[in-house]
Amino acid sequence: MATAALQTRVSSQGMAASCSSSFMGLALSPSRSLPFATLRRPLTISVELKRWERKEVKPNSLPVTQTVHVKVGDTVQVISGADKKKVGEVARVYTHNSKIIVKNINLKTKHVKGKSEGETGQIVQIEAPIHSSNVMLYSKEAKVKSRVGHKILEGGKKVRYLLKTGEVIDSAEEWKKINKKEKKEDKK
Repeated sequence: MATAALQTRVSSQGMAASCSSSFMGLALSPSRSLPFATLRRPLTISVELKRWERKEVKPNSLPVTQTVHVKVGDTVQVISGADKKKVGEVARVYTHNSKIIVKNINLKTKHVKGKSEGETGQIVQIEAPIHSSNVMLYSKEAKVKSRVGHKILEGGKKVRYLLKTGEVIDSAEEWKKINKKEKKEDKK
């Protein structure tokens, strides 16, 4: 008899719970809200990275790029490091870490394995990147290194120039020559 009363009691509570709006035995009114509904803040998880592991990124997760005072094709002189006072041409610019590759400067030896079974390994010299703060623009005519300045010409074109000599670096003819050289090298 006790089990029958218990079964009817459970079934009546189940009916009441399914018919009315309740939460864990509490009757809900329109003014009363759920206990967990007040937590509207997004949960943020922060991961601590070491200083050398941290990389600045934009909101779209792309790396933040720094402006570099040199461009591809510029003649530069190394001002610090093992290759100090050497002059070369910029071959490549990495804007995410402000490093550049200068032709025939900062050469490192790399040991390369033979690709096929009978091929022997080689020791190859490659150009390693240098930080852009370790180079200055160089004037071949005046044989002097200089910082870079920016000015606007009469036509409204913004150009870079060397502060010591006043020599304009960015000219349309030079850029056309560089682009033609790059296209020819890409085709080869």
